[in-house]
Amino acid sequence: MSSFTTLLRTNRNYRYTWLGQVVSEIGDHFNNIAVFGLALEHTKSPVVVSGVMLARAIPAVVAGPIAGVLLDRLDRKKVMVASDLIRCVVALGFILAIHDRSNWMLYVFSALLMFASPFFTSGRSSILPSIANKDELHTANSLTQTTQWTTLTLGTFSAGMAVMQFGYTGAFLFNALSFLISAVCISQLRVPHGFRPKREGLDETEVVRPWHEYKEGLRYMKSSPLILGLALIGVGWASGGGAAQILFSVFGELVFKRGSAGIGELWGCAGIGLLCGAAVAHMIGKRLSFQAYKNSIIVCYVVHGAAYVIFSQMKSFAFACFFIGLSRAAIAVSSILNFTQLLRHVSDQYRGRVFATMDSMVWSTMMLSMLAAGVASQYYDPRTVAAWAGVISSTTAIFWAWANWTGRLPEPEVVEEVHV
Repeated sequence: MSSFTTLLRTNRNYRYTWLGQVVSEIGDHFNNIAVFGLALEHTKSPVVVSGVMLARAIPAVVAGPIAGVLLDRLDRKKVMVASDLIRCVVALGFILAIHDRSNWMLYVFSALLMFASPFFTSGRSSILPSIANKDELHTANSLTQTTQWTTLTLGTFSAGMAVMQFGYTGAFLFNALSFLISAVCISQLRVPHGFRPKREGLDETEVVRPWHEYKEGLRYMKSSPLILGLALIGVGWASGGGAAQILFSVFGELVFKRGSAGIGELWGCAGIGLLCGAAVAHMIGKRLSFQAYKNSIIVCYVVHGAAYVIFSQMKSFAFACFFIGLSRAAIAVSSILNFTQLLRHVSDQYRGRVFATMDSMVWSTMMLSMLAAGVASQYYDPRTVAAWAGVISSTTAIFWAWANWTGRLPEPEVVEEVHV
């Protein structure tokens, strides 16, 4: 914890980035709980939740390649601020959907919100090595993800209660305000060399060929077995993780019959698990050898899958919360260790495309997983659907173990970031 406070005290740029993250992500969870609760209140159908998640996933997939190219071509800070301001306006639009029982506005505004998101989220990942030096990078990554999961815990718990007490309008207003505050924070970032990445071989011909640039990024990812392997790890998790996004709402509202508060409590317990996992990852991250790191990912996905299957069968809400927390703790360890490897090994000129492409791959897989879970929940017990989601997601361990044991994951050269 002392390393976190030292980083926040001594690194002005990271401090502003962190403050914006705290406010905007809490606002995001207010939006999530409000939208899912509103959809289920209107229809009592998991299919509507699936529809909202698909309305979010498809635009995120489409936006990913565009965001990646722009983030590797333009000033990343300006792109992030523009994303925040656009999302502020869109977030206000959800207020119009509160009394629309057809839910089409929920789909439209969810789609617009998520289309703008990759320009910010991939941008934040891309600038992290520019605002944190080599010694700070693991700590900065750990704190960024720990904060993400802290806001998940606080945001979902408080959002569930706030919606019950004050209605949906307040949640959507706070979400809009959070984006505005984030934009102000990001606008304060300053580095001598700026946030426009240095590009090699980008002439006037290439400027008008964005698809060529995106394919160049794909070739870069393919050339590094570790980066490609980490991209596929995300796909493996999302194969069951997409279903989990829907099933949290279904279990809270329909299985345990606890309403919006139940949805918030499940998400909150998942957040607690993520925080526990983040603490473990932060402690061991700097000491792990590369081989030990690769072995730890296998363990993480076995634990994650087993815990999620057990969660799906629990009759007690308390035990269900415990096992969902354990599942997410394993995912947190994997996520922080994997992301630190990416920050160390991805070249600055490709960083936007790599992170945006990985997000698109995850969202594409989640989209299919959410669609399958939404349909399956109409014909099968949600507990059965959740058990299969856990089994499918944990098969990532098999792929990673095979690649590791057959020598297909050598450690690439560390990329040095220039700091002035």
